[in-house]
Amino acid sequence: MKSFTEYLWFNTEQKREMVHITDTIRNIVFKSEVQEGFVLVSAMHITAAVYVNDNEDGLIEDIWEWLEGLAPYKEDYRHHRTGEDNGDAHLKNLIMHHQVIVPITDGDLDLGPWQRVFYAEFDGGRKKRVVVKVMGE
Repeated sequence: MKSFTEYLWFNTEQKREMVHITDTIRNIVFKSEVQEGFVLVSAMHITAAVYVNDNEDGLIEDIWEWLEGLAPYKEDYRHHRTGEDNGDAHLKNLIMHHQVIVPITDGDLDLGPWQRVFYAEFDGGRKKRVVVKVMGE
């Protein structure tokens, strides 16, 4: 079995942003030359997430609304006693999770017809990293 690792860097202009990264992940898989296996895509920060869903603007707006309903920004999070102001970003990470595993078949991402990979930023304005690890034969 071989493995291949590459890091992606994000520094979003907005505090909260969804970044479509399917083509970037696909290119890393091609570069790895793995034909059958898996690719792990993992945000290396606790205020960001990686998820798989449809790349449709209305759905992305719905996801933001849903996340705000579950983990709204507010000033009285206990976490803010540390001097931070991103308690909601940590909770959004728990809801969306920090990583996905996508199968690789015949050297390409084996996604469903509407599935796409996204990086979700909940506390932007600084440099953050995602690890992409391809494993297989």
